[in-house]
Amino acid sequence: MPKILVCPVAFNEHIKIKKTIERFLKSSAHGKVDYLVVDDGSTDETTQIINQFFDQGVGTIRHDKRSGVGTAIRTAICFAREKDYEIIVIMAGNDKDDPNQIMDLVSQVAEYSYDFVQGSRYLKEGKIGGDMPFYRKMATQLHPFLFSLFTKRKITDSTNGFRAIRLSLFNNEQIDFHQSWLNAYELEPYLLFKAVTLGYRYIEVPVTKIYPPKELGYTKMRPFLGWWSILKPIFYLGFGFKK
Repeated sequence: MPKILVCPVAFNEHIKIKKTIERFLKSSAHGKVDYLVVDDGSTDETTQIINQFFDQGVGTIRHDKRSGVGTAIRTAICFAREKDYEIIVIMAGNDKDDPNQIMDLVSQVAEYSYDFVQGSRYLKEGKIGGDMPFYRKMATQLHPFLFSLFTKRKITDSTNGFRAIRLSLFNNEQIDFHQSWLNAYELEPYLLFKAVTLGYRYIEVPVTKIYPPKELGYTKMRPFLGWWSILKPIFYLGFGFKK
C-alpha cells in the first residue's frame, strides 16, 4: 500500500467538521491512511473541535486568515509532497462525502495506475443524498458539459471536490498550481483540466454526495462571484489566456 494522505478542507464548519472526522474514524479507511484537516482560518469553534481529535491521529494545519479553498488545497499538496506521500485524497470538510469511499478512489491509483481519480455523483452508481438545491443541480451539470466541450473528453462531475491524485503529477512544470489566480475555487477544475489535457490517466468513479439540512448551510460559495471562479479555468485554459 502506498503512503496516502487524506485532507478535508474546512472553514467555519464547527458542527459539520465534527461529524466529518467522526465518520472517518469509524470508516474502512481509518488505519490505512493518514488524515490532515486544513483549517482555512476559521473564526468559530472549528479549530478547537479539530484539536480535540489530535490523540486519535487527526492532524491539522491552520491558516492565520481565510485564504480560499484553492490555497488550502495547495497547502495540503505541498505538505504531502514534503512528507513523501504518494497519493493525496481531497474531500469536503462539511460532511458531504462518504469516508468509506476513500479507498475506492485510492485503489484506482494504487492498483490500476490512474493518476487522477475524480468522484462523480452522476455516474450510474453514484448517489445524491439530502436536499440538493435546484440551482446546484443545474450548475453541477452545466460545468461538466462545458468542461467536456473544451477538453474533448467526457466528464460527468467536474465540480465534485472528492478526488484522489498521484502526487508525482505535480512534478510536471506545466501544472503550475502556485499561480495566485487559483486561490479560490479555480484550483480544483484547473488540476482536472490539466490532468485530462496533458494526457494523464484519469477516471471517474461513482461516489455519494450528501447535502446537509438547509439550516446548516449548503456551501460557502457566493453567488455569481463563486460561480465565475469555478468556471474561469475552463475558459482561461481553453482559450489559452492562462497556463
